[in-house]
Amino acid sequence: MSRRSVGIVLLISCCLIALLISDRNSALAQKRGRFYYERRGEVVWEVPTEQKVIALTFDDGPDPRYTPQILEILKKYHAKATFFVVGSRVEKFPEIAKREVKEGHELANHTYGHPTMTKISAESLREEIDKAEAVVTTVTGTKPSTFRPPGGVYNDTVVNTAKTAGYLVVMWSWNQDTRDWSNPGVDKIVDRVLSNVHNGGIVLFHDMGGDRSQTVSALEKIMPELVKKGYRFLTVSELLQIKHGSPLKITSR
Repeated sequence: MSRRSVGIVLLISCCLIALLISDRNSALAQKRGRFYYERRGEVVWEVPTEQKVIALTFDDGPDPRYTPQILEILKKYHAKATFFVVGSRVEKFPEIAKREVKEGHELANHTYGHPTMTKISAESLREEIDKAEAVVTTVTGTKPSTFRPPGGVYNDTVVNTAKTAGYLVVMWSWNQDTRDWSNPGVDKIVDRVLSNVHNGGIVLFHDMGGDRSQTVSALEKIMPELVKKGYRFLTVSELLQIKHGSPLKITSR
C-alpha cells in the first residue's frame, strides 16, 4: 500500500473516531437530567432540610387582575413568596412589581419576553436574561439572583448561559407542579399541594397567562392548611441560605 493510501486510510479512521466521539457526547448530553445538574449544584429543585419551610413561587406575571389578589392572600398569612417575573410585564405594570418588593417578596428572572426555549440560541437567551434584569433593576431597585426558564426547559445551553449571566437556575419540586395554567379545577390544585407538601419544597403557581381565578381560589384554601401544619413561607433566596448552610436571615414579617 502506498504512503498516499495509508494517509487516506488514517484520515478516514480519524474522521470516523471523531464522529463516534461526537455522537457519544451528544447522547450523553441528551441523557443529562435533573440529577446530573443537581449534583453539580447548577440547578435547584428543592432544598433538603428538617425545617418546616417551603417556597411558594409564581411565574409569568405581574398581572393587574390576579397578582394583587395573590398579594392580599399572602399578606393575610404573613407569607413571603418569589415571583419569577417576565421583564416585558414588569415594564407594563411597574407599580405591581414595586408593590411585590415593598411587601417583602422576591423578584426573580423569567426572561424578558417568555420565548419558546426548545430552540433558542445561547446568544438570544442571554439577551432575554439581561433585558429582564435591566427592567427589574430599574423599576424596583433590586437585581434578581435566580432564573427560571420558561416551560421548565433545562439543558446545557440554558444552564451555562444563566450561569455566565450570574444566575442560579431554580425549578420546582416535581410533585409540587400545580399545573394551574391548565385550569384543572380548584380542588385538584389544592390536593396537589397539600398531599405533597414537604420540608424544603418549592411550589409552582402562575399569576398570569390567562384566567388564574382557580389559582387565587386554591391559594385561599391552601394557605390556612399549611399554616395549621406549621409551615413557614420563605423566598427562594431564603431557602437557598439553608441549602448553603448560611445563617437564615428572614425579613421581618
